[in-house]
Amino acid sequence: MKFTAKQIAKFLNGEIDGDPKVKVNDVAKIEEGKPGALSFLANPKYTAYIYETNSSIVLVNKDFKAEKPVMATLIRVENAYESFAKLLNIVNKAMLDKIGIDTSAHVCKSAKIGKDSYIGAFVYIGENAKLGKNVKIYPHSYIGDNVTIGDNVTIYAGVKIYHACNIGDECIIHAGAVIGSDGFGFAPDEQGNYNKIQQIGNVIIEKHVEIGANTCIDRATMGSTVIKEGVKLDNLVQIGHNVIIGKHTVAAAQTGISGSTQIGEHCMFGGQVGLAGHINIGNNVILGAQAGVPNDVKTGEKLLGSPAIPFMDFKRSFIIQKQLPEIREEVLKLRKEIEALKSQLINQA
Repeated sequence: MKFTAKQIAKFLNGEIDGDPKVKVNDVAKIEEGKPGALSFLANPKYTAYIYETNSSIVLVNKDFKAEKPVMATLIRVENAYESFAKLLNIVNKAMLDKIGIDTSAHVCKSAKIGKDSYIGAFVYIGENAKLGKNVKIYPHSYIGDNVTIGDNVTIYAGVKIYHACNIGDECIIHAGAVIGSDGFGFAPDEQGNYNKIQQIGNVIIEKHVEIGANTCIDRATMGSTVIKEGVKLDNLVQIGHNVIIGKHTVAAAQTGISGSTQIGEHCMFGGQVGLAGHINIGNNVILGAQAGVPNDVKTGEKLLGSPAIPFMDFKRSFIIQKQLPEIREEVLKLRKEIEALKSQLINQA
C-alpha cells in the first residue's frame, strides 16, 4: 500500500517541505534510505545523512534547519521519533491483520471467541476460555481452561497460558513466553526430601503490558501474581510466584524477581538484575545492570553492584578497585621499609 506525503502529513499533523504527491510504500533508516521509503531524523548525530539519503520522505522536527539542499520531501512534526513510531504501529497492525480460525486449531465448545479474532494453526483453546475482540493468537500457542483474554491482544507463536490466568486489553506476549507455570514452592521433610507445595493461584496481567520472548511468569501459591498496567518485560525475564509489579515498570533481559517481592511504579531495571524474595521496592527506583538486591529499596533510589549500593558509592568503589594492584605494590613496599626500620632499631638497641 502506498501513501503520499500529503496523506502522511495530515495523519501526523505535520507540515510538508517538498513534493506533497511523492509516494512511499516502505520504511528505512536514514543512512540506508532508498526510493519509495520513509525515514526520520531525530538524533543530531545523523544529520549528515539527510543530505545524501535516497529516501523519498524524511520526518524531521519542526525546528530543523537545512544547511544545504535536501533531495527528499520533508514532513516537519513536533517530535520526529514519536511520529515515526506511530507510523510503524500502523504498518505493523496492517501486517498482522488476520481473521479467522485455522482448521487445525482446537477450540473447545465452551470457549468464547470475540469478533475479528485470529486463531492460528495448531492452537489449543481450553474449556470456558474467553477471548475478547480482535485477539490474534499465532500457531502452536496454548490457552488453558478458564483463561480470560481482553480485547486487541496479540499472542505470538508458542506462547503457553496456563489455566485461570487473566490477560488485559492491548497486551502483547511474544513467542515462547509462559504465563502461569507453577511457582517454585517446595517444603523439605525430616528425611531431606522436597515436597511440592501446590500452586493454586493464578496470574493477572493488566492492560497495555508487553512480555518478551521466553519470559516466564509463575502463578501464585494462593491469590495472584500481578503485572500491572503498562509494564514492559524484556526477553528471558523470570517473575516468581506472588510477585506484584507496579504500573509502567520496565525490566531488561534476564532480570529475575524472586517470590512475593513487591515492586513499585515507574521503576527501571537493567539486564540481569536479581531481586531476593519477600522484599519491597519503592516507586521510581533505578537498578543498573547486574545489580543484586537482597533488601528493601526506598522510593527514588538508584543502585548498582552486587550487593547493590548507591550509584555514586559504586563509582567511587570501582575507581579504588582499578587502583588495587598499585595499592598492593605500595603496601608491600611500605611493609619492607617498616621491617627494615625495625631491624635497624633492634640493632641499635
